[in-house]
Amino acid sequence: QVQLVESGGGLVQAGDSLRLSCEASVRQIFLVPYMGWFRQAPGKEREFVASVRWNGDTTYTNSVKGRFTISRDNVKNMVYLQMNNLTPADTAAYYCAAGPSFKTTGDMPYWGKGTLVTVSS
Repeated sequence: QVQLVESGGGLVQAGDSLRLSCEASVRQIFLVPYMGWFRQAPGKEREFVASVRWNGDTTYTNSVKGRFTISRDNVKNMVYLQMNNLTPADTAAYYCAAGPSFKTTGDMPYWGKGTLVTVSS
C-alpha cells in the first residue's frame, strides 16, 4: 500500500514562489517509479501538471514549462514541485500521484489528499 501526503500549499501573491512536497510511505520503492502532480481549479476538471520518473526524466504541461520544476529524492521517497512566477491561473488544489506508470489522464493508482494553492492578483 502506498500513502502520499502533500504539504507546502498556501496563499501567495502573483509573481511569488511556492514549493510543494509529497512524501510517499511505501515499503518497496519499485511500486512508485513514477510520481507527479495534478491540479484542480474550482469549477474545472483535474489537469496534469508535471511528472518525474525514477531516473529523473520529467514531463510538464505547457502552461507551467519554464516556471515549475519537479524533482524527486528516491532515498527519502519525496517528490517536489518548485513553482515560480505564480499567477492567479495557478490557483488550485494540487494533488500528488504515483504509480508503476504515469497517465496524464489521471488514471493513477495512488493519490494524496491535496494541498491548496491560492494566488492573489
